[in-house]
This record gives sequence, C-alpha cells and structure tokens, in this order.
Amino acid sequence: MAQGKNVFGGELATCGTSPMTGFFRDGCCGTGPGDVGLHIVCAEMTAEFLEFSVSRGNDLTTPNPMFGFPGLEPGDRWCVCVQRWQEALEAGVAPPVNLEATHISALEFISLEDLQAHALDAESS
Repeated sequence: MAQGKNVFGGELATCGTSPMTGFFRDGCCGTGPGDVGLHIVCAEMTAEFLEFSVSRGNDLTTPNPMFGFPGLEPGDRWCVCVQRWQEALEAGVAPPVNLEATHISALEFISLEDLQAHALDAESS
C-alpha cells in the first residue's frame, strides 16, 4: 500500500509497476530515510526527458541487471528526482506527471501550477 499523500492531500496512488518504480521499488513515489534524491515525481518518460537525463549524468535507458533495472523507454512511468524534474522544466523538456501519484513533498520544490501544467490529464483534455 502506498505511503504518504499526493499533491492534492489524498492517498498516494501507484506510479508504475512495469517496470517497478519508486525508491522502495514498491511502485509508489514515497520517500523516506536514505532517499537523498527525493524520487517523488511520478513522470511518464519521453524521449526528450530521457536524453536530458543522460546529459545530466543519469542514464535511465541502459539496463542494469545487477539492480533488476530493465532500462526505461518513452511511455514508462517512473518516480524521478524532484530536482531533475525541475531542471527539465527549466530546460523545456519536463515529462508529463501523474499528480495523484506524485508525493506531496514535491510541492516544497515545484509549484502545483507547474505540475498541473504538465499533468497527464491536461494532455487529454
């Protein structure tokens, strides 16, 4: 079961289970001791964001079997570091987010308005 609240104060929804995401690899963007990167933004990967992440020294596309990591592709949902998402926003390549699965503590770094402007729901409306 998800731990924590989402950006609306409701129960934190599951972000993704294929591949299994989250700092605790439980499918949720919860956080706790040891999560120095704050993997709390549930984002849907785009080619632009994955390229941006590689340019920042974090290759999310290459599989790492030692850690059971298959590598990400566009369309995968992943709990990304809040500061990396903010950097991507400033660079114009922020991936869309699932607000119900993004941890409330993201609001300490990113405005709700910026998150809502990139909400997955916003793309379909």
